[in-house]
Amino acid sequence: AKMAAAVSELLTGWCLFGLALLAILVFCWVYVRKYQSRRESEVISTITAIFALAVALISSALLPVDIFLVSYMKNQNGTFKEWADANVSRQIEDTVLYGYYTLYSIILFCVFLWIPFVYFYYEEKEEDDGNTCSQVKTALKYTLGFITICAILLLIGAFVPLDIPNKKNSTEWEKVKLLFEEFGSSHGLTALSFSISSLTVIGMLAAITYTAYGMSALPLNLIKGTTSAAYERLENTEDIEEVEQHLLRIKSKCRDGRPLSSRDRRTVQQLEERLRTLRRRERHLESIEKSWWTKFCEAIRPLKV
Repeated sequence: AKMAAAVSELLTGWCLFGLALLAILVFCWVYVRKYQSRRESEVISTITAIFALAVALISSALLPVDIFLVSYMKNQNGTFKEWADANVSRQIEDTVLYGYYTLYSIILFCVFLWIPFVYFYYEEKEEDDGNTCSQVKTALKYTLGFITICAILLLIGAFVPLDIPNKKNSTEWEKVKLLFEEFGSSHGLTALSFSISSLTVIGMLAAITYTAYGMSALPLNLIKGTTSAAYERLENTEDIEEVEQHLLRIKSKCRDGRPLSSRDRRTVQQLEERLRTLRRRERHLESIEKSWWTKFCEAIRPLKV
């Protein structure tokens, strides 16, 4: 009966985690697809962005699941429930712990290998339209630097923080041997924890910096306000006319039947692409100008100030 109750509680926690996992995957897919470039997107880069973002959010989602399982094993007075004996609680804790370290390992793999490789591969593809083998070699060469940084972090985390007993009669070989014995007994978890903590420190500094800036910029932006949609449409119309005139000047060179030079053809392609972008922006600004949200923001402008 105790084991059945333990399994039931464990399944409840993991079902909640499964629902959160599904919601996170859907969110990541919608988020990446919304903000990526439709014309320059690649399948591998899209999958990489979705997967990496999902792993980071899943790691965060595992924390409330961990708290839920621990709290469910205890009564309101803080004592463990009848079914949550030492073996069951240890099994649940180990399962969650393995989940943490699995996700942390995947994060290290994404940060130091997969994402850099995909990034440098497509950077090389844009600069040089050579064969795939050359692009892979160049991407691996640059990715090797990230792998080196990861190896250094793992080595520091594996050996430096350990509390080695200081024996006066111990030789240097015995000290090194003890280091490896301690590393083997921890199964490399200290190295993994140190690497993840190093990434967390970088993220914490970024969060502190941008949060401070955001809290300062938000009230200033509310007071300053934004450019009206009508004014932006006027500027956009002027840009459209300028691009159209430029296109007419270039195309007028071939009215007598002479073909355009390769440089002019590239310029025409760039201008036509810019013209399409400006016209899409014009339609977007027109819809914004007519929306009820714009009228509402104009009505509460005194409250913003």
